[in-house]
Amino acid sequence: KYPAGGKVQGKIVGIVDYGVFVELEQGIEGLVHVSEMSWNKKIQHPSKVVKVGEVVDVVVLDIKPSDRRVSLGMKQAQPDPWLLTAEKYPVGTVITGKVRNIAEFGAFVEIEEGFDGLVHVGDVSWTGRVKNPHEVFKKGEPVTAKVLKIDVENRRVSLGIKQVNDIWGDWFKQHKVGQIVKGKVSRIATFGAFVELGENIEALCHNTEIEDRRRREEGMGGYRPTTGPLKSAGPLEPGKEYDFKIIKISPDTRRIGLSYRAAVKQLERKEIEQYRSSSKSSSTATIGDALKSKLSAR
Repeated sequence: KYPAGGKVQGKIVGIVDYGVFVELEQGIEGLVHVSEMSWNKKIQHPSKVVKVGEVVDVVVLDIKPSDRRVSLGMKQAQPDPWLLTAEKYPVGTVITGKVRNIAEFGAFVEIEEGFDGLVHVGDVSWTGRVKNPHEVFKKGEPVTAKVLKIDVENRRVSLGIKQVNDIWGDWFKQHKVGQIVKGKVSRIATFGAFVELGENIEALCHNTEIEDRRRREEGMGGYRPTTGPLKSAGPLEPGKEYDFKIIKISPDTRRIGLSYRAAVKQLERKEIEQYRSSSKSSSTATIGDALKSKLSAR
């Protein structure tokens, strides 16, 4: 009469700390354990949720005739809110929620009542790893984040703040290998120069891409390892803007490779071509003017 998985109605006849007793019919009662009363609410005491005499929908979870025990569930009689919420907030959705709790590995953000997501420390900023989440988050403050992953089975949602404004992703969409871009040298290392291409977008111009090998061997580079801070990398100086050619793009690792010498060569060739073109046009114009003058003289 009461198969496992079946949905029935019953009347609450008793409330205890660990759950409620539900009468299915005269002489047959079942227990709804407190953990089976709600999908997402942490119930401090069953009396906060139901009252004696109340009629509720329950699902039969297990029956043990020998022990005359029937295990019931109230939450199973309702749709799993996690399934509904997963549909409501699919991966890629941008949400705004309040910080509910802060841990060493990140912050828990309440998307809606009973539904939290975790912002891991690695998904806070593109520019650097957050060492202490307490310095970044405050309980109760609103944050905007993007849904990265939903694990319904384990009741977990991964959120990312840095993914809301993916400046790197936008940059990669607008640029490709072979392009000439302007960048400001931000710092010099023994192996090359770091170049700012935009806000929080940094690329590397390796020593081998600053000047050609012959010039470096002649000692014109000026960026060999030294003690103390390096002030320049060959012709490149911190704080100054130069033209660079994009020679490598890696969206997965957020890395961009630049070449100063390739940009210089390409721009020099362009100037030479423009000069030749203008010289040719000028010569043609001069010859044409001379012929016109002679014809007019006749």
